[in-house]
Parts: sequence; C-alpha cells; structure tokens
Amino acid sequence: MTDDVPPRLGRTRTLSCSFSGSDFHDRTLIKGDPRSRPVPKRLTFAYGRAQVISRTLFLVGLIALLLIAVALTPSFPVLTVAILGVVLAAYFVLFTVSPLMTQHWVTRSRLILRQGWYFRAVIPFSDIESITAADDAARTKVPLGIHRPLGQPALFVTGGRTGLVSVRLRHPRRFWQAFGLSATEIIFDVVDRAAFLAAFEERRASLSPVQADRARAELRD
Repeated sequence: MTDDVPPRLGRTRTLSCSFSGSDFHDRTLIKGDPRSRPVPKRLTFAYGRAQVISRTLFLVGLIALLLIAVALTPSFPVLTVAILGVVLAAYFVLFTVSPLMTQHWVTRSRLILRQGWYFRAVIPFSDIESITAADDAARTKVPLGIHRPLGQPALFVTGGRTGLVSVRLRHPRRFWQAFGLSATEIIFDVVDRAAFLAAFEERRASLSPVQADRARAELRD
C-alpha cells in the first residue's frame, strides 16, 4: 500500500520593489551605468588666498602703528585703545578669517558665489547667459575683494588673480555689497578652473529646461 503524496508545486515568488524619488539620487541603481550614479547636492571649489594675505599684512601694519602711538604717548586714553582693539579684532574675524571658511558652490541648478560672511550671490543656471575663462590682457590688474568699478558693468569677487572665470548674466542685477550698483558680469576666481568649468557644464547639461525655474527650487538643491 502506497501513500498518495501530493506533488510538490513549484512556487515562484515575485519580489516587488518600489523606489522613491530620493532613491534615484542617493544610490547606484544599475551597475556600470554612469547616469545612475549618485549625484551630490553640491560641489565646492576653493578660491585664492592672496586677498587674505594682503589684509593680514595691512592689519599687522595698523597694529604696529597703534603700538607705536601708545608707546610714544604715555597719556594715551585707555578707552580709545580698547575701542580700537575691538574694531581691529572685528576686522580680523570678518575680513581675514571668514574668507578662509567659505568656498564657491555648484549645486544641481544654481551657482553660489561666496566670499566670507559678507558676500553671497545665488545665481540660477537659467539666469546665466555664458560662463568662460577670463584670463586675458584686460584682467592683468584685477582688484582683490568685492569691487564694482564705475563705468564698467562687472562685479569682481576675487580672492586671487589667477584662475579667473567670467559669468555673464541675462539681465542686470543689483548687489548691495557694491553699494546697490548693478552688474551684467561677475568675475571671480577658483583654484581649479578646469574642474569648475567641467562640473558646471555637466550639471547644466543634465538639468531639465523647466527644473531651474520650478517654484522654490532653491529648497531642493
């Protein structure tokens, strides 16, 4: 007598996976496919430090003059010395230390130029007409810092005089750091200009034409 053994039924399990929108940005979906690699939210690019060096030397000179004045004037007011010390310390932190703590950013849809705690400009890709290298004979005497020369619609945001980049805007834009003057061109510097230009072109090429103009797009970069 044999027992009737029910035949084994092969069962195929189907696994279903759902991916959220963030999954496509945070992980590699298809091995070997460059388009599926993670895309960082922003890339950072350092700028020159010549401006920091010149400001440090200027500050050292002011401190030396103050010490000489105090030494030569026995009755120099203590309150005046204290006030000048606070002013020099604030200048050192704001214009010498803070530029060392900031860099330029290239996000998924914007170019963000920064110089210390006193300058920040957010420029959507859709507002940029062109971006090119700016090393030519006319840039031999580039001012350091934030400058908007009279009679020239260009704003200089420079920490050094090498690796210059020119950004031309589609429309004039006012900058309160330049006393409210408008500019159609921004000239700044980066340490690795080739890498910066390549990263910018890659990100702008991968951006949907409507994505940069999307409502409150800055919150998603």
